[in-house]
Amino acid sequence: MVSQLVGAGPAEGIFHAGERRAQITWGDPAIWNDARVKQLLWNKIPAKFNARIEAAPFFFLATSDSHGRCDSSFKGGGPGIVRILAPDRLAFADFDGNGAFMSIGNILENPNLGMLFVDFSDGARLRINGHATVHDNGEIVGLFRNASRAIVVDVELVVPNCAKHVPHLIPG
Repeated sequence: MVSQLVGAGPAEGIFHAGERRAQITWGDPAIWNDARVKQLLWNKIPAKFNARIEAAPFFFLATSDSHGRCDSSFKGGGPGIVRILAPDRLAFADFDGNGAFMSIGNILENPNLGMLFVDFSDGARLRINGHATVHDNGEIVGLFRNASRAIVVDVELVVPNCAKHVPHLIPG
């Protein structure tokens, strides 16, 4: 799975120039060798994470418009708000809210997005980045009760994060 990472090869090919500059300035770029990249950066969701993702009652969504102006939002709805469709594809429910459609509007202009899952009982974090499409009818929307729309994400990057600084707000 890891060897199929888009851009796999030398670790330098994985990170863009700004990331490499930050690693050189404030970190140790040598720690991001090929072995570590293959261990910690994936282009598919490992099956061991499926149940945790589908049980998540919420996640945080990051989008940006065609000019790069960013927006982040909380996406809640209880367990089942996200469904794994394949190792490299998932869908999440979109419920009517305040009517601003900021996240969906951004997706319509720029399909790149990021999802952050945080479990405040054990500190586990998982980031998923990919390309999204909006669906307002059909089988995909039918996966979610009371959803007005569904967003399908073609996964490009999956990154588990260290739980070190996540507060345990929910008894585990």
